Amino acid sequence: MNITKENVDALNAVVKVDIVADDYQDKVTEVLNNYRKTANIPGFRKGHVPMGMVKKQYGKSVMIDEVNKLLQESLNNFLVEEKLDILGNPLPKIQDNFSWDNDKFSFEFELGLAPKFDVNLKSNKKVTQYNIKATEELIDKEVENIQSRYGKISTQNEVIEATNVTGTFVNEEKEINKKTTFSVNDIKGKTNLKKFIGAKVGDVLELKTKNLFNDVHKLQGALGISHDEAHTIDCDVFFTIEEITKIELADLDKELFDKLFPDGSVTTATELKEKIKEDAEKQFQQQADQQLLNSITEHLVAETQFDLPAEFLQKWLQTAGEKELTSEEAAAEYEKSEKGLRYQLIEGKIIKDNDIKIDYKELADYTKGFIKAQMAQYGNANPEEKELDDIANRILSNQEEAKRLQEQLISQKLLDFYKENMSFETKDVTYEDFIKEVYK
Repeated sequence: MNITKENVDALNAVVKVDIVADDYQDKVTEVLNNYRKTANIPGFRKGHVPMGMVKKQYGKSVMIDEVNKLLQESLNNFLVEEKLDILGNPLPKIQDNFSWDNDKFSFEFELGLAPKFDVNLKSNKKVTQYNIKATEELIDKEVENIQSRYGKISTQNEVIEATNVTGTFVNEEKEINKKTTFSVNDIKGKTNLKKFIGAKVGDVLELKTKNLFNDVHKLQGALGISHDEAHTIDCDVFFTIEEITKIELADLDKELFDKLFPDGSVTTATELKEKIKEDAEKQFQQQADQQLLNSITEHLVAETQFDLPAEFLQKWLQTAGEKELTSEEAAAEYEKSEKGLRYQLIEGKIIKDNDIKIDYKELADYTKGFIKAQMAQYGNANPEEKELDDIANRILSNQEEAKRLQEQLISQKLLDFYKENMSFETKDVTYEDFIKEVYK
């Protein structure tokens, strides 16, 4: 057997695999002998069927099967031994004069080669890194929310200002059917507010989602939709009022602080505000980090120039999925996925060049961090280490979950690497300004 590679250009190559009878004949004979021992053919005792008859009946199909096995194995080994960095999978070239009646075969495969390039992390064009600050207004509002949650509730006959309304939003076309509770103070605009004031239990209000709430994230929770949908949805919804209540705010006193923080870490209104500010900015940081990673991705794709074997990749996409695509469909699919492929190559190079990797212990610790945070939400702030280990091991035994967590951890490591090795334009903003700039 002989394998050779010919470079068409820097991004394309052809591998030729020549196979002769000596390469596969011994294996074919072995398989046919096994067939002969087990074949049940009328007129012959088991194990005594003439080899000529076995060859006539099974010889060609066994030969084709063994040649294909040898071909796949040798091609894979060649790619590994030659350390070829390919995109997609090798594509067999069609041969018009090919015949399985020969005893010598030549197979050719097209390869799409990964491009060579460098990544410049010190570009003059800076990525914006947002530092989101919690405003006094936001903190005061959260204090009021806490007082409201722990306040005394009384039922009201009709909606007035400062009452809470419980009901269900419905839009069949958008598959919205969500029961929720919100304060009338959260409603935006006099027109919308006028529809609520004076309404009673059982009334059905027809509302527009656009500009319904002062905070678009209230809309997200009220309708049970995604963050991105909340910023773009514009439709009519019907809201059926089911309950109207008013809350007498709880006092900011020791009784409330002890309910909120049994460990005694907060004893005054000032300390409560400091705690709210700390927690809010910690949550803001997660959103700012995700936005930063998205911006870095866009930046690196734009700043890192290299060619791709586009024609090969489009041809590969035609047969890569469950359904075969036309050349036009493959071209459209390539256009949609090209940016993702470019960043995948850039990310892979950064990971390789800077030895960014994770081991099982890191992944397990990362998983236990998630578990611990979830358990804390349900009141178990100090789970035993053995319990965490057992849950983490169960989660990581699921390949899909392990892969998802591994990707998240790698993303976190990449972000830490970018923060250490790139220069940013830092911008202090409120959360409202951050939303306006990012989702403008």
